[in-house]
Amino acid sequence: MKLIRDWFDRQLANPQIVSLLLLFTALWAALTFFTDVFQPVFAALVVAYLLEGPVTILERRRMGRRGAAIVVWLLFYLGFMLALVMLVPQLVRQITQVVQEIPHLSAELQAWMLTLPDRYPNVFSEHQMAAILGEGIGIDLSSLRDEVLARTRLLGVGVTYMVIYLLLVPLMVFFLLKDKIAILGWARRFLPDDIHLIRQVWADVDVQLANYVRGKVIEIGIVWLVTYLTFTLLGLHYAVLLGAITGFSVLVPYLGATVVTFPVAAVAYAQFGISAELAYVVFAYGVIQALDGNVLVPIIFSEANNLHPVAIIVAVLFFGATNGFWGVFFAIPLATVVAAVLRAWPVDRASSVSSPIDPDA
Repeated sequence: MKLIRDWFDRQLANPQIVSLLLLFTALWAALTFFTDVFQPVFAALVVAYLLEGPVTILERRRMGRRGAAIVVWLLFYLGFMLALVMLVPQLVRQITQVVQEIPHLSAELQAWMLTLPDRYPNVFSEHQMAAILGEGIGIDLSSLRDEVLARTRLLGVGVTYMVIYLLLVPLMVFFLLKDKIAILGWARRFLPDDIHLIRQVWADVDVQLANYVRGKVIEIGIVWLVTYLTFTLLGLHYAVLLGAITGFSVLVPYLGATVVTFPVAAVAYAQFGISAELAYVVFAYGVIQALDGNVLVPIIFSEANNLHPVAIIVAVLFFGATNGFWGVFFAIPLATVVAAVLRAWPVDRASSVSSPIDPDA
């Protein structure tokens, strides 16, 4: 115990380490306990961070901060509203169609399962299928649809929040872009004078975070578009909806692509049955995922630090369980934050305290 106590005494004697720990504790508390309250703020911060690159480019071309922020914000908002008007009605329509076809899809699945004893008598028996259908799938389909429809009515509340977000979040994004220097100056007042360690960690994280967040947005858009066009060419129903699900599945590395395979295969089977068209859809989906993982991701994230697949999966599971959607979205950046802190952590008290430090470096 004395060894552990001495180690803590050495680390906590360094004011920079204490400042870094307090900062991350505050951020963790905000993400964990106030996620619902600050969701619009988190969304605005993400969007503002995405748009900071174009604003910086315009500033380098001798445009003022205010003018650059206005131009970038207007282009973003107009593009976002255009995409919203074009895509949301199709998504809502296709979601409604899927809900209405739940009884049909369930009946198709039951009919297919009932054929298994004849096709594979050594594996499945009629008694087993009857038990499975009676306990699991053999439910009141009309009640199932009513339950799903009842739950989808909650989307009305979501739509209300969406309208608020369309007004509130863009407004916050604009002020975050326009008044970035003033906001950072205000926040700097709450930090100690010597923040060399925080600056060092942020410089490392900023490269990874910028590459990841912007890269993920690009990856989602490309995968969504390619999947939509592919499924449309193959004549698959709900191409917009399945394309959107496939695009957002890249937020969860490794696991997302596996999970989305089931709805894609289910829709294809319900439409085409056991046929060549079903094989084409599944094969095309596999090719898209393979190209995404082996071609698109290395190109987009070429500047990111490599993380071991086990570390990525653990980060997704841990941060997703603790912080929900935002935890999943930022699982890899948060893992890189941990890695950056470990790299910047002083080796010993003597080297971290006695070395000269420039607080403005």
